[in-house]
Amino acid sequence: MQTTGTFFAGWGTLSLINAGLAQSKGRSGLIWWLGSLFLGPVATFLIVILPAVPAR
Repeated sequence: MQTTGTFFAGWGTLSLINAGLAQSKGRSGLIWWLGSLFLGPVATFLIVILPAVPAR
């Protein structure tokens, strides 16, 4: 049962890291946080390969 708790803690931590990465690239942290809850590592990959949003 502890493995399940560890899994969710890791997944939640990854989603917060993804939100920070998205914000550093000029994207919405909230939207990427929500997407990361469902996509996990796939969202991380997308954030890394997508270019930063140009400043307005």
